[in-house]
Amino acid sequence: MRTEDVLAAIATGLWRWDNASGIVTLDAEAARLLGLPAEPVELSEAAVRSRFHPVDWNEIDGIVNLAVAEDTLAEARLRIMDENGRVIRTVRSRSKPTLEGTHYQLVGTLQEVAEPQPGTAARSPVTGDWRRSREAFLLDAGRALAEARSTAEVLRVAASLSMPGFSPDGLAVFGVSGDRLTIIGHHGHNAGDDGPFTDMPLDTDYPAAEVVRTGRAIYLPTPEDYRVRFPATWPLAQRFGRESWAFLPLIVAGRTMGAWMAAFKYRVVFTPDERSVLTTVARMLAQALARAGVAESERELSLGLQRTMMPVLGPAIPGMEVAARYVPTGGGLQVGGDWYDMIQLPAGRIAFVIGDVQGHDVRAAGLMGQLRIALRAYASEGHRPDAVLSRASRFLYGITDAEGDHGAARFATCLYLEVDPATGTLDIARAGHPDPAVRMADGTVMLRPTAGGLPLGIVPDTDYPTTRLTLEPGETLMICTDGLLETGGHDLETGWGRIRTLLERYDTEAESLEGLADSLVQAVHGPGSHYTTGPLADRREDDIALLLLSRTGAPPKAAARRTAMTVAQAEPERIGAARQHLRELLYDWADPEQVDSAVLMLSEMVTNVLVHTDGDALLVAEATGDHGKRRLRVEVADASDELPHRRRPGEMASSGRGLVLMEMLAHAWGVDPRGEGKSIWFELHEERGEGGEGDLSL
Repeated sequence: MRTEDVLAAIATGLWRWDNASGIVTLDAEAARLLGLPAEPVELSEAAVRSRFHPVDWNEIDGIVNLAVAEDTLAEARLRIMDENGRVIRTVRSRSKPTLEGTHYQLVGTLQEVAEPQPGTAARSPVTGDWRRSREAFLLDAGRALAEARSTAEVLRVAASLSMPGFSPDGLAVFGVSGDRLTIIGHHGHNAGDDGPFTDMPLDTDYPAAEVVRTGRAIYLPTPEDYRVRFPATWPLAQRFGRESWAFLPLIVAGRTMGAWMAAFKYRVVFTPDERSVLTTVARMLAQALARAGVAESERELSLGLQRTMMPVLGPAIPGMEVAARYVPTGGGLQVGGDWYDMIQLPAGRIAFVIGDVQGHDVRAAGLMGQLRIALRAYASEGHRPDAVLSRASRFLYGITDAEGDHGAARFATCLYLEVDPATGTLDIARAGHPDPAVRMADGTVMLRPTAGGLPLGIVPDTDYPTTRLTLEPGETLMICTDGLLETGGHDLETGWGRIRTLLERYDTEAESLEGLADSLVQAVHGPGSHYTTGPLADRREDDIALLLLSRTGAPPKAAARRTAMTVAQAEPERIGAARQHLRELLYDWADPEQVDSAVLMLSEMVTNVLVHTDGDALLVAEATGDHGKRRLRVEVADASDELPHRRRPGEMASSGRGLVLMEMLAHAWGVDPRGEGKSIWFELHEERGEGGEGDLSL
């Protein structure tokens, strides 16, 4: 008797599906089950497809791919429809896929099965409810695994997955280290249970080891299946009291990187639908672990670069406190071109450097490292600040020019200062960098304008004039890169306003300098910032480098409030900055009309220097005395020996009123000849305005 006759006697048909040609061959019984005449026939794929329910047909491709991947039988329940679209029967298909290049052939059987009972319909693989719950589960699982940023988070997500209808109670993720199988993480086991599995040779007769060796999943529906197939390691698994196990490969880019075990306390048949869910989760888990591994490697590399490139502040400086912060951008390797440095100089002097190489990538970090070493070398040779920056600019221009057009666009801003701790004297040279800010002993916060030159590396020979300031006891100097000011949608002006408010609130008695540094960075990025240790909680817009330098000691009881700035002939626009600078110095002056008068006289004095001489104007303003009874003295010096004289301007004249204004508005004024040039000055004594207490909200 022929095999076909035996199968027909038990209502089982044979069929062959050639994926390459799209031809499906049916014997007589298979044709009958599909609602066709009971005779052998060859049909096109489209003709056969019309006999199946559309939902079931869409499942076939996934079931076949799963069977090919696992080298198992492809099993499915399929509803057969007539020409009118009515379901006439349900059949079970079992077939064996055979790969031929990129195509495959399926050879299998069809057998009619009874319709599922109403009470079990919701769990049937051919009903929409089960599929919808499965799809919702896979979407949620995929989203959760995609958002996990570390191996620990991936393992927590995997442990929390609740699969539709068959949730495992024990999970383990295995990795590969050389020729050894290791445990990456597990769930549902007691501490120490992973001991026998933590370092296992890959040739061990253990399901996870075989999965790694072969790249194929292993399903063990019963303890008997486990004992018969893996007798050597069955005693290790027996003590956990599980009934079913699934071991699936973790594959990324065609490479098996480990295995995933899902263990169940109850029996699981591992139907094609259940195997499909497990396989999909294993693929997502492998991708998530690979991403987490890359991210953790990048973070480790970033932290290593930061530790190597960012200096540790040197020994304590007598009479001074120092605090520093570096916060990288959150993109890429989280390392960029911002840096700070502290350099010990001869004779007890200290140099501080802060800078910003253009860019936030590894190349910017590399240039930063080279430039930082060069600056240390030039400073250690004993050069003054202007010479240090001039040599550094020539150095950066040389190394970027040598790299061709790709490197020529790179430049760096930098601020270099030398401090004498004994006197508080600061010699500052600036290359396109933001000006420093000073918080005075009485809480007044002001930018300190300093002379500067082009950023480093733009032209090989650039001059960098030096500005000398004095940091008094109780005063704090802040220098930073523009990332601290411009992050969060701010420009330099509005960003400075935000930082200035924090500096004004700083309580020197209740808060340390380290606390102030934390407050400044948290104001930009929030309390979730991790600074230079640990992964960043949020993406940064720009790198941040921050240095704070405070001179310790009790300030004088009536400490003077003093500032100075230079207005060069080539920078007449700085007249407006000088006016604003004076207003900031007098922010709490009792009479706002006196402030307006002082600003007007200052404007006249500086303008006269620029118009009637060939030199620059040096402004020095000082307020002394107790609040409400202070004296303001403003001097503007220049290098011309010609003394001003009174003129009588007509009604339409545009100049000649400077001395007249000072006679009308100042309490005292004068002109003092000097060895080189002269100084014109005026004084105002603080008075209450007509409003009594005065308007302090300038």
